[in-house]
Amino acid sequence: MQPRVRPGDSAWPSADEWRRLRQAVGGAFVDVRSPLDACAAASPSPDCARLFAALKNPYFIGDDVALTQTLGWVDAWTSRPSVHAVAARDASDVAAAVNFAREHRLRLVVKGGGHSYQGTSNAADSLLVWTRAMADIHLHDAFVARGCEDLPPNRAVSVGAGALWAHVYDAVTTRNGGYVQGGGCMTVGVAGLVQSGGFGSFSKAFGTASGNLIEAELVTADGVLRIANARKNPDLFWALKGGGGGAFGIVTRLTLKVHPLPEPFGAVNFKVRAETPDAYRRLIGLTLDHCARTLVGPHWGEQLRFRRDDTLAVAMVFQGLSRSQAAAAWQPFLDAVSALPDLSVDFSPLKFVSTSARDFWSPTFFKRALGFIAADDRPGAAPGNVFWPGDQAQAGQVLHGYGSTWLPRRLLDDERRASLGDALFAATRHRGVSLHLNKGLAGAPPAALAGARDSAMNPAVLDAFALLISGAEQQPAYPGVAGHEPDLAAARSNAAAIGRCMAEVRRVAPDGGAYVAESDYFQRDWQRAFWGEHYDRLLAVKQRYDPQGLFFAHHGVGSERWSADGFTPLQR
Repeated sequence: MQPRVRPGDSAWPSADEWRRLRQAVGGAFVDVRSPLDACAAASPSPDCARLFAALKNPYFIGDDVALTQTLGWVDAWTSRPSVHAVAARDASDVAAAVNFAREHRLRLVVKGGGHSYQGTSNAADSLLVWTRAMADIHLHDAFVARGCEDLPPNRAVSVGAGALWAHVYDAVTTRNGGYVQGGGCMTVGVAGLVQSGGFGSFSKAFGTASGNLIEAELVTADGVLRIANARKNPDLFWALKGGGGGAFGIVTRLTLKVHPLPEPFGAVNFKVRAETPDAYRRLIGLTLDHCARTLVGPHWGEQLRFRRDDTLAVAMVFQGLSRSQAAAAWQPFLDAVSALPDLSVDFSPLKFVSTSARDFWSPTFFKRALGFIAADDRPGAAPGNVFWPGDQAQAGQVLHGYGSTWLPRRLLDDERRASLGDALFAATRHRGVSLHLNKGLAGAPPAALAGARDSAMNPAVLDAFALLISGAEQQPAYPGVAGHEPDLAAARSNAAAIGRCMAEVRRVAPDGGAYVAESDYFQRDWQRAFWGEHYDRLLAVKQRYDPQGLFFAHHGVGSERWSADGFTPLQR
């Protein structure tokens, strides 16, 4: 492996060499300029105020080649634009960029949705492959992967690497009455989610996104477009299913299973406030009791949020149940809470809602008017550019700190539940935590478990009843922009609090690992945490398809062979 080159180095491509790449990809070649640069170099202005207001629109961010949904992480990384980009329209554009980067020893970056918390979709002094324009969506009634004629056909959807989940759900569910397992956040890119493993609100029923992958097309480090499925390049296919984005090649197209659509989808939202810390301990215990009895199964997903102010926020979804069935499932918990005088329930604005599953992601006027769904507010924006209002907090954020760990199902056993409750209470003395019940597959049906088992994800996910997350952010913010600087003191204080919070949880879940897409930038022993026993196998796949380490991502497979910025090899 050789060091990569930067602008100003003698080996940096000449103007003629860049011109040849421009000619090879035609109008896809872009000289990258960030709109944030002008604000960093000037006093506060109306233009910069408008820019930072626009940064709350995830579609505005996603449509700018220079921007990423997360703008940085204090003391870790800051979003910096590439020097040039190839706004790829097809696999030949991707191959041209890959070949150019390999031949000229360039730092290569890949961006689709641009949601990486770790900063893996941007790097200064690099060439960017931007897949945003590769957003075609095609449905199949009976798809058979190439070379897999011995396997049964599947209803499926083929999706370009730059597609966003909002548009895929619109095509598959709203327009065609099927269900594809994608992300909960609608502006996440399809390719990045699948390669990280990929959870959605209903993963407890339908499994991970990677577990539903039938076939992938990707350009590997040698510039070759390859097919990866159960028969063709099966080792690469396995690695793409949760082995982390940007490590094995640049995905250009994915084909995923489409499932029958349940009749209703619904949500449960309310808060419970404890008047004293002792009451909060009891509330945590009641919640875990209810979780163990009722919530670990295919009907339920999303979050139980234990806040530092002694409040429980229930923000959950359900499928395969009617509204009355969902309400009946929660009644024993509400009765137990009501029996205690120092706990109070806030049901506003709505406690239980349900809708036709086909309408769940539809951008109707009614849903917009009630605030259930938000829309791209730019003039002329496509009507399908929608997102959940709660996800707007991620747009333009700078992270202060973050941590995740899977909680094994055994922690809900009668003899262990009290210890888990004590750990959660102790954790909330430092920082709030969320239990994402859809991001653990304990209680999932056999097909969902089988799909995840045949993937590169940490096997801890199979027996986890939830993924616990604690984080803090500020938004929108960017270093060097007057009036929008990240609050460094608050960030470092929050990061330290998250560290103490996660330490309390890991007392009862020491081997819980972490989810690669939602994890600490400073994660220790990240190879084991993200992939467990699978890491050596992933490293072997990396060595086979990318022996020189062209594809680099922070804490990605093989990244230990490079300096933190991906420019200097540490192993020859």
